[in-house]
Amino acid sequence: MERGLIAIGAAMAVFTGFMTGLGEATVAAHACDAIGKNPEAESKVRSTMILGIALSETCAIYGLLVAILLIFVY
Repeated sequence: MERGLIAIGAAMAVFTGFMTGLGEATVAAHACDAIGKNPEAESKVRSTMILGIALSETCAIYGLLVAILLIFVY
């Protein structure tokens, strides 16, 4: 029973990586739209997009870390 709950917790932690990927795809799509509408602002949009994606990627890394800890420590 306890191993099953640990597996469910690890799956929920990995799910954060899945949702982060969807969020990053949305950010990239909107950045491409913004660059298409205003090509002069490409460098500003690109740098802001990269910063946002990097910050959201930390959530996925923490989720992976929690999943690994749940599986191998408990």
